[in-house]
Amino acid sequence: MAQRILQPGEIETLAQRSIPRVRIPVRTTVFARRAARLRQLGVRAGIGDYLRFLAVLVDAQHAALKDLSVSVPTPQHIQVSTEHGMPPIQPGAWPRGDAWFETLRIICTALAAHPEFPAGVAETTSRIIGASRGWIEGQADALLQSGDEAIDASAAPIVMASLQVHWAAWAASFAADKVSPLDVPGICPLCGTQPVASVVYAQSQYQGYRYLHCALCATEWHMVRVQCTRCGASGKSIAYQSATIGTNPENDGSAAETAVRAETCEECHGYRKVLYQEKDPGVEPVADDLASLNLDLLLGERGYHRASGNPLLWQPNET
Repeated sequence: MAQRILQPGEIETLAQRSIPRVRIPVRTTVFARRAARLRQLGVRAGIGDYLRFLAVLVDAQHAALKDLSVSVPTPQHIQVSTEHGMPPIQPGAWPRGDAWFETLRIICTALAAHPEFPAGVAETTSRIIGASRGWIEGQADALLQSGDEAIDASAAPIVMASLQVHWAAWAASFAADKVSPLDVPGICPLCGTQPVASVVYAQSQYQGYRYLHCALCATEWHMVRVQCTRCGASGKSIAYQSATIGTNPENDGSAAETAVRAETCEECHGYRKVLYQEKDPGVEPVADDLASLNLDLLLGERGYHRASGNPLLWQPNET
């Protein structure tokens, strides 16, 4: 079945329709699917070695999440957050506790035990395990708050991976139909984190709809298409670019030959990638964003900047 493309006028009517607004991460599959995609993409991507390293890291996330027990937000906490228009598990207000240190140890141990990784991986994991709690907490705070100057680039993906496990566990405790939308559509309604990319789904329940994917808790939320996820501009300000095709409007069939494109905005000169499930059913936001770094390089040369980064590849914040 061909994917139905929604036109701007039709998009505006979505507010009156009953569509799934939020997709909650599934504990048993969120990291398993990502690891499988990283391995698949690692065969042909220019950064294949790094993607295969990340596949082992994400395997460790999956193992850590499997038996993880977390204290979930109370109905009272959720109600207060909703009344104030705040994400209920926002890092600045929701305590992460101490259990994530054990998750960090599990991930470090899994990476250090892998025989094919270069010595630098073992050195980094050993340094993290031996670091003071204060230093590790400082790294976590810097990552969650985008504090570029304080971030240790080699440790960042591993520390973030541990945080992702716990926020995914908290997010998975919510019922999708109980999550209230925020006034700011470009941030996660559960944790307030920016998305890494978005996905246009081909599954019947979600066909033709675009969902942003949270870089921290893996929650997905609906946002109309042909609209900048950073500044909200729409219409002629928005274009879609790929590394092989160039610039096309989204409803131009010639532009739909690739599963990964960048939605660029002439108002803020930012972009985020859009993944099209119809073109590749296996697309996964974090993995496919990493595997398409050539598109980032191309857009950088054209004067565009990323609206937000990838959680498993630390780069200085450009926004």
